[in-house]
Formats: sequence, structure tokens, C-alpha cells
Amino acid sequence: MKGVVRWTGGEEIEGIAETGIITPMHGEVSASPMQIVLQAHGACSLVDIIGGLKQRMANVRAMWIELDSERREEPPRSFTAVRMRYIIEGDVPEKLVRRLIEQSHAKYCSVGAMISGSGASVEWELEIRP
Repeated sequence: MKGVVRWTGGEEIEGIAETGIITPMHGEVSASPMQIVLQAHGACSLVDIIGGLKQRMANVRAMWIELDSERREEPPRSFTAVRMRYIIEGDVPEKLVRRLIEQSHAKYCSVGAMISGSGASVEWELEIRP
């Protein structure tokens, strides 16, 4: 994996993936790098859930993760705690979704592994809305 991060003026920074996709960062109208890491953790886990549900995705109307975090007061201001609330609207087996979330956190989500590997606690809960 390769990428470029460049200053674009003022306090604006953008990241450019090797695919050419541009992600604005650290400006008045964009997320901070730590917000992007937190959102990437959610996206990484959500990809695992979507992949695990496979054919059952036809029964899902909406799915999202509400994220909350705490960070160290002094530099480096790394995460100390991350809380994830998975919300799924649709008809999916709760036992399966819980297993997929557990596997995402324990085995598959590399962003989550970096966050928990830095010493942050990661907690989650699930709400299924039929």
C-alpha cells in the first residue's frame, strides 16, 4: 500500500491513495486525522459485517455504527477508549451478527487491531431494529 499526504494551503491537508482517490483532512471543512482513524475503524468493521451477512443483506434496510472515543490528554493524544454501537434495521439473526462483530474485533479488522494494540479499550453493543 502506498499513498501521499500533501499540504494544500492554510491548514488544509489531503491524502491521495495509490488509486488516485483524494481524502481531504485537517481543515475547517474536513475531518481531523484522528476522526478519520475512528471512522476507518467503523468502516473496517462494517465491511466485515456486510461480507458476513452475504445473502441476508437483502433483508437489511440500513446499517451503521455510532462511534465514541476518549483520548489521552497529553501528546501523543492516542485513543484510550473506543465505543461502537452497531445498529441494523432489518430481519437478520442476532446471534449471527454478534458472532460477525466478535470475529471482526478479534481477527479481521486491521484498523481495530492497531487501536486496541496501542492499549485502547474497545467496547461494542448491538441494536437490531426489525
